[in-house]
Amino acid sequence: MAIVHTEATVRSPAKPKTERAKVTVKDLKGRVDPDWCPGCGDFGVLAALKQAIAELGLQPHEVLTISGIGCSSNLPGYINTYGMHTLHGRSLAVATGAQLGNHELKIVVTGGDGDGYGIGGNHFVHAMRRNVDLTYIVMNNQVYGLTTGQLSPTSIKGMQTKSTPFGSVENPVNPIPLAIAAGATYVARGFTGQQKHLVELIKGGLEHKGFALIDTFSPCVTYNHDNTHEFFKQRTRKLEEMSHDPTNFHAAMEQGCQWGEVIPIGLFWKREDLPTLDQLEPVLSDGGPLAHRPLGIAPEVAQALLKELM
Repeated sequence: MAIVHTEATVRSPAKPKTERAKVTVKDLKGRVDPDWCPGCGDFGVLAALKQAIAELGLQPHEVLTISGIGCSSNLPGYINTYGMHTLHGRSLAVATGAQLGNHELKIVVTGGDGDGYGIGGNHFVHAMRRNVDLTYIVMNNQVYGLTTGQLSPTSIKGMQTKSTPFGSVENPVNPIPLAIAAGATYVARGFTGQQKHLVELIKGGLEHKGFALIDTFSPCVTYNHDNTHEFFKQRTRKLEEMSHDPTNFHAAMEQGCQWGEVIPIGLFWKREDLPTLDQLEPVLSDGGPLAHRPLGIAPEVAQALLKELM
C-alpha cells in the first residue's frame, strides 16, 4: 500500500526465512516518543502490544498498525511497524481494505472508545459481522480525552463532564455483549494495571483467525476522575480465575453484562468455526495476496494514480 510509511522496512529489513531475526521490544520502538499525559493508561497498551509482538516472533514488516483519531490513535507513530493514521471512526474500514489487499499481514487497529464505539460504531458492527481477520485494541477511558473531557459512549450514567455538567442521562454502550452478538470471534477485556494479563490477551488476539476485540480499561488521569486506576484495581477480576468457559455463548454474555463491585476481565468468548472474510472471498483463494500480484495496468497509469492519490 503506497500510503503506508515504510519505516518498518527501512529499520527492520526482511531476512530469509531460514535466518529469521529475533525481534526485541527495543526493535519495536517508534521514532517518535509518546506525548500522552504522565500516568495515562495508553502507555500500558503500547508496552503490552510491543511485548506481544516480540514474544510471538513477528517481524515489524509483518504487522500493520492502523488508527483513527484521538489520544490513543496516535499509537501507530510510536511503534516500528507499518502504520496508518486515518480518519475519525474510519480505522476499521481502512483496515478491512488493507487486510483484503494483503491477508498475510497481521492487522492491528488501535483507538479509543469515542473513535470506535461512537463515530465508528457502524464500522465496528459490520467489521465484526464480516469476521474480518484483525485485532482491534480499544483504549477505553470512558471519556473524550483529546477534546478535553466530554461524555463518551462508555461514560457511566450520571457522570459529570464538560458536556454533561449536571450528570449524564444516557445509558452507556457495553462493547462486550455487543461484540459477541455482532459476530466477533474473539472477545476479551484487559486492564492496563494488569500488564502480563493484557500481553496474553493481545497475543491471543494476534494468533486468532478472525475479528478479535480487546476492550482495554485505560484510565484517563486528566479528565476522568471517576474510573481511575484504583477504581479498576479494586473491582477487576480475571475470568481465568473464575472457571469461565469462553466457548459458552450464554456464559460469555452473562459475564459481559456484569458491572459493579466485580468487573470481569479476560477472554469472554472465542469461536474458531466461522470463516473469515478473506477466506470467503473467491478472488483471494488462489494467487496469494492482491498486493503481490501484477497490477494488470500499464506502469505509467499506476504511477499517475499514485501521484494523484498522494
